[in-house]
Amino acid sequence: MPQPVPNPDHASAVVPVDISTPPHGFAIRVVGAAAFAHLLNDLIQAMLPAIFPMLKADFDLSFGQIGVIALVYQITASLLQPWIGLYTDKRPLPWMSPAGMAVTFIGIGVLAMAHSYAMLLVAAAIVGVGSATFHPEASRVARMGSGGRFGTAQSTFQVGGNTGSAIGPLLAAAIVIPHGQSAIAWFLLVAALAVFVLLRLTKWTVQHGQARLSRLAVTRGTGLSRGKIVQAMTVVSVLMFAKFVYIASFTNYFTFYLIQRFGVSVQQSQVVLFLFLGAIALGTFAGGPIGDRIGRKAVIWISFLGVAPFALALPHVGLAMTAILAVIIGLVMSSAFAALVVYAQEAVPGRVGMVSGVMFGLMFGIGGIGAAGLGQLADARGIVWVYQVTAFLPLLGLATALLPQTTRRAA
Repeated sequence: MPQPVPNPDHASAVVPVDISTPPHGFAIRVVGAAAFAHLLNDLIQAMLPAIFPMLKADFDLSFGQIGVIALVYQITASLLQPWIGLYTDKRPLPWMSPAGMAVTFIGIGVLAMAHSYAMLLVAAAIVGVGSATFHPEASRVARMGSGGRFGTAQSTFQVGGNTGSAIGPLLAAAIVIPHGQSAIAWFLLVAALAVFVLLRLTKWTVQHGQARLSRLAVTRGTGLSRGKIVQAMTVVSVLMFAKFVYIASFTNYFTFYLIQRFGVSVQQSQVVLFLFLGAIALGTFAGGPIGDRIGRKAVIWISFLGVAPFALALPHVGLAMTAILAVIIGLVMSSAFAALVVYAQEAVPGRVGMVSGVMFGLMFGIGGIGAAGLGQLADARGIVWVYQVTAFLPLLGLATALLPQTTRRAA
């Protein structure tokens, strides 16, 4: 007979667990499906900044207005995520992810039909809401399938998103740029496929997911004291600021930088952006398993200080070396995110949804504010000057020295 077992990641919930549920190993199909859904979601998200040059020309926008579009999308994506995560920690809502993707579907349709700057902002906000609804619950599903290999599961989930971010600009260059704004509607097919995948994942979550989280209770960290949590999250915020403002300079403005500095075409600039985003996907995949072996802080140290020399050199080299350095920067710097997410989950065990929401919310929020600020700076001082300044951001990784050490109970 099913026995009621307390859910460690939904403290107030009690769920019936069938003891015949397949046990605890790394559920590659579940984690892989969550990563694939993340790929489809972030492919759509990456399409928006990839078409900024087209929107800038078609709607006669300034860099500042482009930055505001990015800000609206990323702020709506960030503000909702922690609250959704906190709520679902107490009351599971496994249907949240497919519902979020359905909202994204609507946002794509609005973006394809927008005829004014105001409608572009509305479309960006709708897509942001869809992303905010998708991420916390999808990240929880990846943890459910981890079998205790939290870093590996989180990096696999994240590499799906990074791969989608890399593919998005290529599809935008191949489909949207040649055929115009109405061609954005083709991405409705991507959103529909994502809804289908997430509905299948939701069915598994309802049947088996909570039981798996219960079995993982013995591998949770003991957590940090309240004061140490404040210290840890402050340092994590500084590191996230350095990482995602720097990343925002690439995802939103790298094409403009390449076009202005080297005179390449939009399509050629998108290829170099693809190389950078593809390197991010590879680096993210490596970061989680390495963190499981050598510890989260070691990966964070390597990620920031290892990339600093290349970041400082990038604004002063030619086109070929710019592409090479962009790949190196993407590989090294991207390894930190999975380590930062799992570190935060170990610091505050039992709050997977809230922590995931905060971390992804910080990612989008900082990226959005950074994009808007960088757009204003580019209007005032030029895009090349912006890259000369942001090259110093990885040095903020020195704050890693202030991260408290987390502990983890053996299984």
